[in-house]
Amino acid sequence: MRVPRFDPFPGIRYNAEDGYVDAVVAPPYDVIDEEERARLVERSPYNAVRVELPREEGDGRTKYEVARDLFRAWLGEGALVQDEPAFYVYRMGFHDETGRPRQTAGILGALELSQPGEGGILPHERTTPKDKADRLDILRTTQVNLSPIWGLSPAEGLSALCDVPGAPLVRATDDEGVHHRLWKVTQPGVVEAISSAVASAPIIVADGHHRFEVGNAYKDEQGGASGPWNSILAYVVELAEEQLEVRAIHRLLDGLPDGFDLLDALAAHFDVFDAGKADETVPARMQDAGALTLVTTDGAWFLRPSAATMEAAEHDLDSSRLDVALAAFPDGARVRFQHGVDNVVRAVDRGDAQAGVLLRPATVGQIAAIGHGGERMPPKTTFFNPKPRTGMVFRSVAP
Repeated sequence: MRVPRFDPFPGIRYNAEDGYVDAVVAPPYDVIDEEERARLVERSPYNAVRVELPREEGDGRTKYEVARDLFRAWLGEGALVQDEPAFYVYRMGFHDETGRPRQTAGILGALELSQPGEGGILPHERTTPKDKADRLDILRTTQVNLSPIWGLSPAEGLSALCDVPGAPLVRATDDEGVHHRLWKVTQPGVVEAISSAVASAPIIVADGHHRFEVGNAYKDEQGGASGPWNSILAYVVELAEEQLEVRAIHRLLDGLPDGFDLLDALAAHFDVFDAGKADETVPARMQDAGALTLVTTDGAWFLRPSAATMEAAEHDLDSSRLDVALAAFPDGARVRFQHGVDNVVRAVDRGDAQAGVLLRPATVGQIAAIGHGGERMPPKTTFFNPKPRTGMVFRSVAP
């Protein structure tokens, strides 16, 4: 299998004299709700959410044109500056769900695009059409990679190449207390070592499947012409357990008809038994029980998959096992995606969803095996934590 090129690029960064960009960076678009977007907008007229999740302004421009015009204005004002071609070491320091201090270290660069299975980039999840259409429109209009895809490389030693000296060029601490740090790498020897390491093996897409497919669609629209659109902004991390924390993305259920017996419907596919309180201890108890967890306003129940459900599931994953049950639900039943146990419980308690189902996370080994096998998990199976911030560095794809 051909492997992708990984090249330095002329990054576009916020022109922060002290390097602190707390007020202007944002999470990636797909984890921001309206409440958080409003908070980010209030922080700064230059917050990246204004271009990542733009809104129409009533002057006849589309929201995509608003994002394009804002980005160009920020460049013109000097709020954004462009570097010479470089790689960027990006470290995220955080505490995992057990409270243990962790660090994820990777490289931001321009990863050569290819269709799945043709050029050494291996997706592991299926995507949904709606999100792709929105992201393609914003890429067409802004001509900027606003946030990176996240790739996993089996190349040993890539983490060691992230050990660069000196103070970071850019830094921020997000609302969850994650420390984000960025170093620019231009030394020819180190640049060559990074390019060679990443290009030595296929890359598995960990996060950003929509952006990856949109990048390929935009590339195809150029009719085979050569240009910066042949690559995509990518955050490449060594495929190693110590570098990664994978959490589950849970399910919210709506559209169930009056009188529908949810427990009875699930009992056809799972052994159902009391789970006690759905609190911060439930993920560990789910692992011990070998079960998913149903959350309703009446309580919580463990769902241990039956042998038939395990056999029918496409993959050895809770998302696939739940899909077996959901396939038999009545027409009109809707599934939404939500990360975080607390968020699921609050949504059910507030009546924003009729029920929630908590899933156990996929392992790094499962992600690697499925990606290398050319298969795809159900959409929104994995939630890599923490998330790189949009706005640490941007990449232009304009000719």
